[in-house]
Amino acid sequence: MSRWLQFDRQLREVDEDIEKLERLLAAPSISEERRTQVRRQMADMRRRQAQITREVFSRLNAWDNVLLARHADRPYTLDYVKAVFDDLIELHGDRRFGDDPAIVAGLASLEGRTVAVIGHQKGRDVKERQFRNFGSARPEGYRKAGRVMRLAEKLQCPVISFVDTPAAESRPEAEERGIANAIAESMLLMSELQTPIVAIIIGEGGSGGAIGIGVADHIMMLEHAIYSVIPPESCAVILEAFGRDPKRGPEAAEALRLSAARTKELGAVDEVIPEPLGGAQRDPAAAAQNVKAALLSALDRLRDVPTEELVAARYGKYRDIGHFVEP
Repeated sequence: MSRWLQFDRQLREVDEDIEKLERLLAAPSISEERRTQVRRQMADMRRRQAQITREVFSRLNAWDNVLLARHADRPYTLDYVKAVFDDLIELHGDRRFGDDPAIVAGLASLEGRTVAVIGHQKGRDVKERQFRNFGSARPEGYRKAGRVMRLAEKLQCPVISFVDTPAAESRPEAEERGIANAIAESMLLMSELQTPIVAIIIGEGGSGGAIGIGVADHIMMLEHAIYSVIPPESCAVILEAFGRDPKRGPEAAEALRLSAARTKELGAVDEVIPEPLGGAQRDPAAAAQNVKAALLSALDRLRDVPTEELVAARYGKYRDIGHFVEP
């Protein structure tokens, strides 16, 4: 069993103990002597909680990062939208086929500034996960995103993209409706869009499903997110080196070097946003504040760049990714 999963269980147990003590502390009948004892116990437990977290996070491996990026309690796009933006007006449909709930898109306000927001959305329970297709977007999702991006270009407002998907939908019906073409068209549109674009990988950034709304002037990544050409289990199935065995996903994760720090070293992202100790799921409000600060800083830097320079630099950024020079 993963060390990280054991760690998560330990923290949950400490959380439950702290909650019990908080309820006891709030009881009107508790004596002052007992209240003092309870406060000491709570302080001890919080110290133990921080110690466990620091110890485990000091030695995270690539597979631990994958599990953190997929954590069921991790904030999703709409969680960040609610915490960071005001007055979201969500738009639906691609005006060709239908609406795709796996991608949310619309206009919102960020500190008084109108922005276009797009992002993958996963689900919390079984019903919502099915409704959102587990964050795997269909062709109409990318076309809806493109519709909102074109609107942003007309209004001359920046685009903010939240990436969080294992991969794009790959079932036959998605292929029949042109999923590859939809992703390619979205990438082309973003490469030429005459307005600033900021993208942030908040959880999983998987395959073409991620890059389909991930072309940007400034690309950010949360500390425990992952960004990869393929999920590690799929990598293990495809490559003979892993015996074509999905159970060897942890080994594939190490080979893929799935960490935000390594992704930045490789030049695939520009900035890593720190998460609260224990991950974004431990303190979603603090994680949202970090995201908001990073977004405002990035938009301020891009605001005064002439459009022609902005688009040329964006093109150059993607031409340079993966480029190696022989010594």
